[in-house]
Amino acid sequence: MLTNDQLAKWDRDSFLHPSTHLAQHARGDTPSRIIKSAEGSFITDRDGNRFLDAFAGLYCVNIGYGRQEVAEAIAEQARELAYYHAYVGHGTEASVTLAQMVMDRAPDHMSRVYFGLGGSDANETNIKLVWYYNNILGRPGKKKIISRWRAYHGSGLMSGSLTGLTLFHKKFDLPLDTVRHTTSPYYFRREDASQSEAEFTAQCAADLEALIEAEGADTIAAFIAEPMLGTGGIVPPPAGYWAAIEPILRRHDILLIADEVVTGFGRLGSMFGSPFYGITPDIMTIAKGLTSAYAPLSGSIVSEGVWKVLEKGTDENGPLGHGWTYSAHPIGAAAGVANLKLLDSLGLVANAGEVGPYLTRTLGEALGEHAHVGEVRGEGMLSAVELVKNRDTREAFDPGDKVVPRIAEAMSRRGVIARAMPQGDIIGYAPPLSLSREEADTVVSVTTDAIAEVLG
Repeated sequence: MLTNDQLAKWDRDSFLHPSTHLAQHARGDTPSRIIKSAEGSFITDRDGNRFLDAFAGLYCVNIGYGRQEVAEAIAEQARELAYYHAYVGHGTEASVTLAQMVMDRAPDHMSRVYFGLGGSDANETNIKLVWYYNNILGRPGKKKIISRWRAYHGSGLMSGSLTGLTLFHKKFDLPLDTVRHTTSPYYFRREDASQSEAEFTAQCAADLEALIEAEGADTIAAFIAEPMLGTGGIVPPPAGYWAAIEPILRRHDILLIADEVVTGFGRLGSMFGSPFYGITPDIMTIAKGLTSAYAPLSGSIVSEGVWKVLEKGTDENGPLGHGWTYSAHPIGAAAGVANLKLLDSLGLVANAGEVGPYLTRTLGEALGEHAHVGEVRGEGMLSAVELVKNRDTREAFDPGDKVVPRIAEAMSRRGVIARAMPQGDIIGYAPPLSLSREEADTVVSVTTDAIAEVLG
């Protein structure tokens, strides 16, 4: 029973929710969940229902909920200096300290970090910097960006265009005409089921090469990719993928943007996904795990090579004409400093590298032989169960059957939150990096029971 019906009415009458069926929500056709508190891996709603959050919000509460050290750092910063801007060389102790902490953890060839608010605006920043970079180098025609189908890079105009999920394009007049998409490195959903993993990797590389040839390398500025697909299905790249892709980009002088919004700060059991997969990016996008979502903050980390061109550009043209009012906001920066200290002191990166694979392995042991489970996959503290109508043909369920949303709802009734991933029959897991083995066992048990309820 709801304890505050007025709040529920305000929610439906006043709040335009993101990524929501607006009409159903406004009518009350779908449940409204108002979260009240959280601790560790668990959240509690206003009615006292407690849930193990196996998706860490939106892959973002890396250190777990309720860490008082971060709350105290935010409060102390707000009391001392709630805000000052970062324009014209201004900084705060928190923003300067966090910048150094990020660079201490970034790959050695990276040089500087620009702070924004969220992953979407960070990728908007990245594209502007790439265009600026090529203009400074006298290459005004080198402006197209290649992304991949099923990628997720945000919901802005450019970042939404880079996203390769049609839900984020439909009726928004996206993608913009400077963006091209190439083959998704999604081996389970390859068109030719007879292909080996190596053959599929070779096809991905050949498809990229063919796209560059068709468009003209002199028109292509950058290739953007998540080290492993996140919202597109939680899909690790096929073996040899990055070793095949990066040389093509270097040969054609195309910058590589590694979108580390999900993979950054420990989720793969390493600080970043780029070194984990042997990638050498020119720009890295960070957000989510930077503050574990205790406050909004994102970042664009640029390599030394990109930085030198940006320096040259300002010597020739004056100050860089880009910034947000809340760039490097001191409260977000203070949260980031406290968050990264906890990430280290609690050994959470190592825990992600141990408990995450345990979760994927035990999901596979429990569900791998189920008649409607096509694949169990994962890397670090990221796991997915992909369901199929027919295992032999990989036939998908009719979207109208809402199989995975029904499973996610059955899990919720049992006290565990997982995500029904978009554009597929995929249950996604991205728990806090502090997840214990016992909590992982609960996730597996509840998933198994929920699948049995919905599919038998």
